[in-house]
Amino acid sequence: MGWMADETGLDRNAANFVPLTPLSHLARAADVFADRPAIIYGKTRRSYADFHARVGRLASALAAGGIQPGDVVATLLPNIPAQAEAHFGIPAAGAVLNTINTRLDAGTVAYILDHGQAKMALIDTALLPLAEAAIATMDGPAPTIIEVADAEAGIAPSGRYTEYETLLARGDPALPWQMPEDEWESLALNYTSGTTGRPKGVVYHHRGAYLMTMGTVVSWRMVLHPVYLTIVPLFHCNGWCHTWMMPLVGGTIVFCRDVTAKAIYDAIADEGVTHFGGAPIVLNTIINAKPADRRPFDHVVEAFTAGAPPPAATLAAIEPLGFRVTQVYGLTETYGHVTECLWRDEWDNLSQAEKSAIKARTGVLMPMMEDIAVHDDRGAPVPRDGATLGEIAIRGNSVMKGYYRNPTATAEAFRGGFFRSGDIAFQHPDGHIKITDRAKDIIISGGENVSSVEVEGVLMHHPAVSLCAVVAKPDEKWGEVPCAFVELKQGAAANEAELIAFARERLAGFKTPKKVIFCDLPKTSTGKIQKFELRTLAKSL
Repeated sequence: MGWMADETGLDRNAANFVPLTPLSHLARAADVFADRPAIIYGKTRRSYADFHARVGRLASALAAGGIQPGDVVATLLPNIPAQAEAHFGIPAAGAVLNTINTRLDAGTVAYILDHGQAKMALIDTALLPLAEAAIATMDGPAPTIIEVADAEAGIAPSGRYTEYETLLARGDPALPWQMPEDEWESLALNYTSGTTGRPKGVVYHHRGAYLMTMGTVVSWRMVLHPVYLTIVPLFHCNGWCHTWMMPLVGGTIVFCRDVTAKAIYDAIADEGVTHFGGAPIVLNTIINAKPADRRPFDHVVEAFTAGAPPPAATLAAIEPLGFRVTQVYGLTETYGHVTECLWRDEWDNLSQAEKSAIKARTGVLMPMMEDIAVHDDRGAPVPRDGATLGEIAIRGNSVMKGYYRNPTATAEAFRGGFFRSGDIAFQHPDGHIKITDRAKDIIISGGENVSSVEVEGVLMHHPAVSLCAVVAKPDEKWGEVPCAFVELKQGAAANEAELIAFARERLAGFKTPKKVIFCDLPKTSTGKIQKFELRTLAKSL
């Protein structure tokens, strides 16, 4: 279908067909934006020519160090320039980038290194204890560590490993990059914060990341030379693909190692930041900044927020300060955001309360996506009546290849030709989706996903605990935090501080319950714990 009667000689060739990859953005930027600022981090300033050369050095040094096309190279890095260089340099060696969440516990990091089979890992000096603890418990071969020191943050190298700059010095920026021969080749491996059990490895392809960068430019109404502040960690969906996007528009990436109100205001005032993304907690950080940390600026800053709908009070407080907030939604499995709350002119004259309610919507599909709708349990779209509930189903170019080394979970996620999000929502008559309840057992704390099942699993190991259930408790600072309801064994004793400390030893800090309530858990006739009752109770605490 769609072929003309005679297509002799009309074949794909090197002149008319190139596999889509975000690597092309930087190759072009090094030429057309050579002298423009690409990287700003404290006193470090690098042009696109410099950025490109360093990426070339990294790619060739990796290859010389034995990294083969298809090998996994991990990073355990905060938002510093080396993490952006890794986003281009690791794929430019034909390898697959695996950015690991720096807030995870050693056991989970060990699992990710084992499951992803990373051959090498770039590790921030401050995170070496975490990496070493993880490697000590690995089952398989350990990755070679390259240590990344951070002079800007006053962190000197330990001297125990090859340092990143030493590695770069071995590279040759003139060597050609390994561009993908097929745009379906794997670009990145990102681990979810698993709803049950171990995290799953989500595989991105070059095509999806390229199209995500193109669609985001449209949705964010970007013009040339934006100044982007890295608040979203680059280990979350590769920073929603924004680092791969910046060379496309000749933008500048301003790095923020530690997200504080002062750092955000300084970056806006001193570097002219125009765009950033972040969870609602980031918006609250800006709103609640101490007077000494605030700085005046005279432009509107565009903010993408995701992770949870921004509360109406937050929107009402932040927009007068010079920010325009757009809610976006997505998952690790969709390269970051795939819907946006797309504003319509006719809403301009509504009251602040009405505007805030609309801005809390999950939104409509972004340009690189094919179809995002709310489906019933038979896989058919629900009526767009603003009431009928279903599951958000997603189809389009920025959906993962699948879960690494897990064909069963992949097949289940893609049942019926859509990616099944697990998020419960309804659809307004104008097409806007609104989430009512996320995949039930996920708690989103400060933009980090916390699996209630994982936290329950840890608490159940305490000798005094008979039964427990963990749900989200609303929290002014973090949006929500884990709250544990615990039934103790007959004759056993434990207090709140003891259980929190027990969990803290075994879990990342953000996953540790912040409140423990001792009670008889509400159950159904079949003995299932009624979590919805506990959620209601947690909201009233």
